[in-house]
Amino acid sequence: MALRQTGYQVGGISPFALRKAMPIYVEATVLDLERIYINGGRRGLLLGMEPALLTVQIHAQPVHCALPLA
Repeated sequence: MALRQTGYQVGGISPFALRKAMPIYVEATVLDLERIYINGGRRGLLLGMEPALLTVQIHAQPVHCALPLA
């Protein structure tokens, strides 16, 4: 399903360069971190950035994870 919807394999889905517009969500606690690394849209490409750029550049919507982290 992920491949059909995004064009990417599961585990490598980037919020950048999606083939069609779709909502992007980010776990809210990630936005408290100093720096994150995220898939840049092709295999092996990681982008280091300030997490706030996710909400500014790709309009990611913060959400709270319902599952407890172990």
